[in-house]
Amino acid sequence: MQFFYRFLLKEFRMLDGMEAFAKPLAALVAFIVIAILSYLAYFVARRFMLYVVHRMATKTETKWDDILVENHVFQSIANLVPALIFFYAANFAGPDNSIKIENLDAHAIEILSRDFYLYLDDILIRLSKLYLIGIGVHMVNALLNSLMEIYNTTQYAATRPIKGYIQLIKIFIYGMAGILVIAYLFKKDPWDLVIGLGTMAAVLLLIFKDTILGLVASIQLSANNMVKLGDWVTVPKHNADGTVIDITLNTVKVQNWDKTIATIPTYALVSESFSNWKGMEESGGRRIKRSVLIDVNTIKFCDEEMLGRFEKFDLIRGYVREKEKELREYNKGKNLSDEDKISGRHQTNVGIFRKYLEVYLRQHPNVHQDMTFLVRQLQPTSEGLPIEIYVFSNQQEWAKYEAVQADIFDHVMAVIPEFELRVFQQLSGTDISRIAGKYR
Repeated sequence: MQFFYRFLLKEFRMLDGMEAFAKPLAALVAFIVIAILSYLAYFVARRFMLYVVHRMATKTETKWDDILVENHVFQSIANLVPALIFFYAANFAGPDNSIKIENLDAHAIEILSRDFYLYLDDILIRLSKLYLIGIGVHMVNALLNSLMEIYNTTQYAATRPIKGYIQLIKIFIYGMAGILVIAYLFKKDPWDLVIGLGTMAAVLLLIFKDTILGLVASIQLSANNMVKLGDWVTVPKHNADGTVIDITLNTVKVQNWDKTIATIPTYALVSESFSNWKGMEESGGRRIKRSVLIDVNTIKFCDEEMLGRFEKFDLIRGYVREKEKELREYNKGKNLSDEDKISGRHQTNVGIFRKYLEVYLRQHPNVHQDMTFLVRQLQPTSEGLPIEIYVFSNQQEWAKYEAVQADIFDHVMAVIPEFELRVFQQLSGTDISRIAGKYR
């Protein structure tokens, strides 16, 4: 291109009256030619990418090339072609070697030194460098987005998210691009600017404190497999109770069950406590832990009539008979009569009820039989005797789990009177009015 510029300059100078306008006209024509060549190169490269590379990508069975197409990686490469042509062709308006400086007088040399067109090549080169930096950053950004999407299609993405690392790389690239832009605009050495930034390290640490903490936290979360997308987490301090929908370098987004979005600093999941329910989801069961409060005034020994009625229930018929036989033999061995309720062993309605719950839950189709299974008494309180059911449902989906739990306790509440027991309940206004009405 410099040869072409020299040729134009020589031709314009040979024209009558064009000596003063030879350099600007030659530079203008050369610039137009460069622009046309750059556009033609971009047009050819873009057509090649769209009609050849894109069609090849759609015909392959792999998905990674389709992702590159969707993120315009190949179009970015097409934009890089005219940038390179403009960069290497811009250095055409250098000093005119055909003009012998020694043959000029001092006034002519002064005019020549102040000629703007002697600096045209420098201006064009700097502009082409800036354009090249912009296109390069855009291409790398598209490539990084594509790499992240390709990685997300693998089996490792669920447990090892890399979005935070990609963001860190982007921050580094944007920072370096900014340093190069400033260096080329003001004709400074980029390394001098980088060294100068070292004096601002304390300020940068304050500005990027969250980013640095987030980077360290992201590494710990990923390395220790503490949380991943789709996990159900509970972070009480940040009012978060829901599903993780996004993990970035600085924040973790949790969609609560009420559909609100809680934003938590990434480092908070390392420095503070939180609950991750993925262990429950992977176990195949979901815990049911609920108590029924029995009025202690209704607890009593079973008489013959009560035992005879219990034997009619299929689920506990065998237990009642075997247990009664065991207790009678024990009392007989101790020479204790059946009327001695204090010294001997006798069945109680609450004991048979507890056994009934155990047998009922053992045959329930939605109770996990291979996980922790307890029906137990807890410490009596002023509100009665708690009978706690501690089992696991094999239904983990929230709605189905709640339906199973409700079905179990619907039955429990309804069957309690059959054992001559009563659920404890605080007196209400209606109860007080009914009692008061009896004594009027």
